[in-house]
Amino acid sequence: MNLDLNRPYRKNLTSHGLLYMGGEERAITIKDLSLTGVLAELKCDQPGSQEAKDIFNMLMESATIDLYLPEMRLAGEAEVVRVDMLDEHVLLALEFRNIAYDVDNQLYKRKVYRKNIVVPGKILLNGEYHEFNTVNASVDGLMVNLAESLSVEAGEVTVFEIERLELEGEIKVIWAERTADGGILLGLQYMHMEKTVIKGIPRFER
Repeated sequence: MNLDLNRPYRKNLTSHGLLYMGGEERAITIKDLSLTGVLAELKCDQPGSQEAKDIFNMLMESATIDLYLPEMRLAGEAEVVRVDMLDEHVLLALEFRNIAYDVDNQLYKRKVYRKNIVVPGKILLNGEYHEFNTVNASVDGLMVNLAESLSVEAGEVTVFEIERLELEGEIKVIWAERTADGGILLGLQYMHMEKTVIKGIPRFER
């Protein structure tokens, strides 16, 4: 018997989820799962179509994708380590990179997926603009970290800008929390946003 002792144990199963690539969400079927990753199957609409080839080429060029497996309560980023084409199917070997397992079942309570992403921005508070870094982002709102301590009240409506995500407009402070290093975390909800698609952020709505 030839055993590969270095290969993580993989469990065969059938489960479903979503991946985000090229600005679109696509349904996938999980064929097997290990502690380090999954083997996923993405079915194209038409056998032998140009769509399958386009998807294959896109995945070959993509280092990481966003992955959401609600039945397993897993969400986050995975690296594409192998892509194979089989008729109308594209098989993906994905290795977990920044994956959260939600033991508190929050993935089911949240309406949309939150992507862990760190990008700079600025927000108007107490009459002045203050710089922040995002902690995570969704199509509904943001969590941001300010290095300075400010007096901020929940319910306050103000304006913000994140150049890298091409986002700006009104935002509402849902909660504020002091951090151990003297800064502040803010939970923010978009107000009067015309965009329903945010650059690089999937919706992954249940």
